Amino acid sequence: MSFTELLPLTDVTACCAPLTREAISADGAEKLARTLKAIADPARLRLISMVAAHDDAEACVCDLTEPLGLGQPTVSHHLKILVDAGIFTRDKRGTWAYYKLVPGALDSIAQLLITV
Repeated sequence: MSFTELLPLTDVTACCAPLTREAISADGAEKLARTLKAIADPARLRLISMVAAHDDAEACVCDLTEPLGLGQPTVSHHLKILVDAGIFTRDKRGTWAYYKLVPGALDSIAQLLITV
C-alpha cells in the first residue's frame, strides 16, 4: 500500500473507537496501522517536533534540512509522507515550501490510544 492511501489523521477517529473501549475491526486496524506507520520513523518524529517548535509552528524546508542532518531529497520525502498522512499542510511560496501542523491531527491519534 502506498502512503497516498493513508487517511488524513483528522479522520482516523471515524474508523474506530479508542482501542481499549472496543475491539478494532480488521479494516480499522489496517487504516490505523498505515497512519501510525507515517509517524513511526525517527526522522519524521523529529520533523513533527521541529515544525511544532518553530516560530508560528511553521517551518520552511530550508530550515529543516541541516538540523535534521539529512539531504534535502530525503527530508522532502519524509515531509511528503507527513503531508499525505494529514499531519502537515504544505504551502509553496516562491521556490520554498513551508510546512505546518494540521490542527488536531496528532490529537486524533492520541484519542485512539488512550486507556479509560
